[in-house]
Amino acid sequence: MTNLHPKLAEITNRIIERSRPTREAYLERIRAQKQQGRVERDQLGCSNLAHGYAAMPKTIKIEMQKENVPNLGMITAYNDMVSAHQPFKDFPDWVKDEVAKHGATAQVAGGTPAMCDGITQGYEGMELSLFSRDVIAMSTAVGLSHQMFDGALFFGVCDKIVPGLVIGALSCGHIPAIFTPAGPMVSGIGNKEKARTRQLFAEGKVGRDALLESEMGSYHSPGTCTFYGTANSNQMMMEFMGLHLPAAAFFNPYTPMREALTRYAAAHLAQSVKNGTAKPIGEMLSEKSFINALIGLMATGGSTNHTMHLVAMARAAGVILNWDDFDEISAIVPLLIRVYPNGQADVNHFAAAGGLPFVIRELRNAGLLHDDVDTVVGHGMQAYTQEPFLLDGKLVWQDAVAESRDENILRTIDNPFSPDGGLRLMKGNIGRSVIKVSAMRPNSFEIEAPAIVFDDQRDVLAAFERGELDGKDFVCVVRYQGARANGMPELHKLTPPLAILQDRGQKVALVTDGRMSGASGKVPAAIHVSPEALMGGNIGRIRTGDMIRFNAHTGELNVLVNEREFKARSVPAPDLSRNAHGIGRELFAGFRSHASSAETGAMSFGGDFA
Repeated sequence: MTNLHPKLAEITNRIIERSRPTREAYLERIRAQKQQGRVERDQLGCSNLAHGYAAMPKTIKIEMQKENVPNLGMITAYNDMVSAHQPFKDFPDWVKDEVAKHGATAQVAGGTPAMCDGITQGYEGMELSLFSRDVIAMSTAVGLSHQMFDGALFFGVCDKIVPGLVIGALSCGHIPAIFTPAGPMVSGIGNKEKARTRQLFAEGKVGRDALLESEMGSYHSPGTCTFYGTANSNQMMMEFMGLHLPAAAFFNPYTPMREALTRYAAAHLAQSVKNGTAKPIGEMLSEKSFINALIGLMATGGSTNHTMHLVAMARAAGVILNWDDFDEISAIVPLLIRVYPNGQADVNHFAAAGGLPFVIRELRNAGLLHDDVDTVVGHGMQAYTQEPFLLDGKLVWQDAVAESRDENILRTIDNPFSPDGGLRLMKGNIGRSVIKVSAMRPNSFEIEAPAIVFDDQRDVLAAFERGELDGKDFVCVVRYQGARANGMPELHKLTPPLAILQDRGQKVALVTDGRMSGASGKVPAAIHVSPEALMGGNIGRIRTGDMIRFNAHTGELNVLVNEREFKARSVPAPDLSRNAHGIGRELFAGFRSHASSAETGAMSFGGDFA
């Protein structure tokens, strides 16, 4: 690999210095938790151990009572409603069987919820989605709190699940960990066809039967949705952070390769714990590990949701990231892949073209990736430039393809789709926000138009149905959608109507303190506006008719109102009563009241959390 890019070195040094107090405090805490005994459970009393052994078969009890037999915990997000998590049903049995061959035992330490944003999109349940990440983190910690485990395997894929698992794992950062994915579903109908049917339905040109047939042709089998949204961005980041086996992310479920990778991960962790080479996850993941994840996010045009999730994961390890870091890294990292919504291919096509090993090799060779990092398979990122093959039933890793198999999907660093990563910081007198420009049309980057202000996405949809948004340029401002207001739901249902207006020749943009789906991108959207309206943010001072200057080239986001007049305006008190109850929302009132800003991860955790 060549010398590190000087700007990346500068950004890295700044993050390390900024994080020094919190990182050192975190490392001191987890090192104090590390047990000096042969195995973690040595500290427990006999009655405590008896409870931990009680459900195990007699043969396993005998093994668990032996000295130097590591016991691995499994945290699973299995359920059989969410397609991405249904394949995890078989993982515990594979793991138990495999580690027994290597002188170790394993137990399911606990389960976590795994909700589907695709099911709750646009409905009340979506208001629980963001905070489900924090619930997952806490339930992960609960599972590991029994102090029975010398290492842990984590089974999760989708939007909030992987960030929650990482945060929870880092709360028990004194033990080693490995993440074992389930893979994407096989390809269904093309994304272009799916998007076309959605738009025809929004225009009333096809009925619900046609829409359902189209959607079920896309989301049709076990595995992750195949577009490059938050879930598949999660899998990418786990590889860039060295938490997966190399190239484990994008093999389909229920294939020999998926079972082989899962068994290999279990055996590798068991052997590493036994021979003392497994690093605790809290020490393994350094500042540079999280920066590598951020680089991967930009090089692949990943989900904007990670402007919060990656911040939250890093803070769990005492590492402080902010949106300036995202913006500056995006400016130096070229976009190397085009997968829907940034193109028409899906992740299966991307993997076939060369996949993550190709991307990691390109960045590493260009000095745009940290090689001075630890991973679950050792030091450095060289191993992640290889992909696995099953030769005579045995896993073997070989170098990634030398050339892209499809340059419409995957390119080299000297011939990128874009010279930058396509994610930008927007700022001005409205606040700070982020925008994903990699899927936007060139003529949609700039708009100067009057605001139309809404306090609920349903009101936007109703105005569209009444024809009130037709025939004019405007900036749609949707406020009181932040974490404190209503849990910060994704507003993905706004994409089809705003896209229709855009296709009719109107200039439109969205400004919101809420989120958009990782599958969005066609409509220019300044999202996660911070501070949010309920925290006194200036987005709450905007009034319908105010002119807004929205420039995604320069990152300018300003309301063109006299400064003194704008500051003198009060932020109206919203009626949030309809968000307070139903579908469990009343149980999350405490989460909402403690939520931090989007730029600091929209976290409900307090106390010593960095």
